[in-house]
Amino acid sequence: MRNKPWRLLIALLACVAGGPVLAAANETALDGYLAGLTTWSADFTQTIQDARGKQSGAGRGRLVIVRPGRFRWESAPEGAADAVQLLVADGRNLWFLDRDLEQATVKPLQDALPQSPAMLLAGGADLRAAFSIQSNGRRDGLNWARVLPKDAQSDFREALFGFKGKELLRLVITDKLGQRSTLVFTGVRRNAPVDAQLTQFTLPKGVDLIGTPVPP
Repeated sequence: MRNKPWRLLIALLACVAGGPVLAAANETALDGYLAGLTTWSADFTQTIQDARGKQSGAGRGRLVIVRPGRFRWESAPEGAADAVQLLVADGRNLWFLDRDLEQATVKPLQDALPQSPAMLLAGGADLRAAFSIQSNGRRDGLNWARVLPKDAQSDFREALFGFKGKELLRLVITDKLGQRSTLVFTGVRRNAPVDAQLTQFTLPKGVDLIGTPVPP
């Protein structure tokens, strides 16, 4: 759970927090779900498997998204009482706080992982310009959509979105090394009011900052 969580997170947020999805003849459950989406929040549990299928990590957290391009991700490894890692996109900067290390890093959103789907977080982009989106059948009681990045430099190989009825309940992301992260969502709230402070970042006292934020 401490292996640069934004790499898998950005894969999710590029799809959920990015720009509008244009209608397509081969529309999937993901296309329909993103249509009209403005805010989204849920709790999650996460398990990580290595390329051989052996579990290498587990944890839990909460994700809040405000489209376009704002989000808050809090996570903790299994057994921890409080959230250990925090990732916030405030529309200009991408902040990452590790409370155990008492260290924070910041990068301009437009420069953060420039060869990854993070570029879609700025909004105004067509999702299908950067990703191939396909229906992926039904299994485990869920309807699946498969997302493949068109950029060979992307940090993930594929993302699978699992829907029950009209709700997103599961996300499975496989990175370029074959590591698989599975997130199961509960308490999903779609287009509900979100406190603006949740997508703002204030540097805690005593925490070292690496990087220079873009000013308002």
